[in-house]
Amino acid sequence: MSDVTFAFAFAAGEAERETVLLVESLRAFGGRLAGSKVWTMLPAPVVVSDETLAALDNLNADVHRFEIDANALNFPFAAKVYAAGEAERLAVQNDSLLVWTDRGALVVQEPDALLLPPGKALGYRPVDHTLIGSPFDAPLDPFWSLIYEYCNVPAARVFPMTASVDRRVLRPYFNAGMLVVDPRRGLLQRWHDDFDRLYRLPEFRPFYEQDVRYAIFMHQAVLAGTVLSMLRPGELVKLPHFVNYPLHMHGDYPADLKPARLNDVVSVRYEELLRDGAWQQVVRVDEPFRGWLEERLAQWPPAAPAA
Repeated sequence: MSDVTFAFAFAAGEAERETVLLVESLRAFGGRLAGSKVWTMLPAPVVVSDETLAALDNLNADVHRFEIDANALNFPFAAKVYAAGEAERLAVQNDSLLVWTDRGALVVQEPDALLLPPGKALGYRPVDHTLIGSPFDAPLDPFWSLIYEYCNVPAARVFPMTASVDRRVLRPYFNAGMLVVDPRRGLLQRWHDDFDRLYRLPEFRPFYEQDVRYAIFMHQAVLAGTVLSMLRPGELVKLPHFVNYPLHMHGDYPADLKPARLNDVVSVRYEELLRDGAWQQVVRVDEPFRGWLEERLAQWPPAAPAA
């Protein structure tokens, strides 16, 4: 596939600023991929400002609305799963490679590292921390046993994966915030179907009640089950660690893997660091990226106070 499409879940409020900034960063620093198609995936009930829509139109970014029921919209990160499935369906029609990313990210340099080699169906990054992940050297716990059972995971496809930050060796646990897929395989649509089928099952409710992290990361656990069910390990490729680099975890990142400058990463996640200005104290940032980001952040109005 020669064409590349970038897509991510869109929402109202602070997410509107993040959405525009992400697209602006791709257009400014994407190199050969700067002119790629961009799809912002917006749940049908959500209303965003005319100003944001105009800015996205000026950046040649499309807004695609998709349907999602109220129960799913209220479940943690469910909207992202539904949006990803819809984006992949559109990508098949457009015959383009699909880069699915979280909205709170920036492109820092040409993201050619995202182009899948021949024969690969998924480019991924491991999770940063273990959290609810399944340690590779331990028996499957009841939660992951259910995930594997309901997703029909063959035992032969389970392989060791090292978490990016805490470096624990886990069963495959993929970061749902950065996925590159050949949409013809239907992985993200299957992820949507599996998630929609599993998240509301009564068997999972005790886990949500025991620890809210099971609800928060249910989408990511189901993703692991879906990938292992559909794809062989040889069809996967781990993306470089400078893709989707977690700037907010820079202090904890393994010393031998830390970038000397933010300019050295391909894309970066920033969490709260742009809102509070702390990004300038985390790691060295050189021009032209530094001046570009300072200029755009100066145009952001103050975030609305929490209700």
